[in-house]
Amino acid sequence: MEDEMFEQLMYVLNQLVAWIAVGAMVFCGVVQTQNAEGFSTYDCLVLLVANILRILFRFGRYFETPLLWQSMVVIATMLIMLDLCTNVRVATELQTKKRSFTYSTTCSVNTSPRGL
Repeated sequence: MEDEMFEQLMYVLNQLVAWIAVGAMVFCGVVQTQNAEGFSTYDCLVLLVANILRILFRFGRYFETPLLWQSMVVIATMLIMLDLCTNVRVATELQTKKRSFTYSTTCSVNTSPRGL
C-alpha cells in the first residue's frame, strides 16, 4: 500500500516538474525575445476549454484530486501565458507600425489679377 502511494506521489511530482519546466521555457523565451510569434493562442484556447470541461465533469463523476489540481494549474498557466502573449504582441505592433501625419490643403486660392 505504501509503495503504491509513493509511486503515485512520484508520478504526480514528475508531471508537475515537467509542466513547470515547459512553462518556464516558454515564458522565459517570450520575455527574453519579446517575440510571441511562435506561441499559438489557439492551443491555449483548446487547453482552457478542455480543462474547464474536466473540472465541470468532476461535478457529475468524481475523479482523482491530482487531476483536478492539474486542471487548475493548466488553467492558471494558460491565463498567464495569454496575458503575457497579448502584452508582448501589442507592444511589438505599436513599435513596428510607422505612423505618418500629413497635412494637405484641398482648397485652392485664385491669385490671378483678373479674378477669373
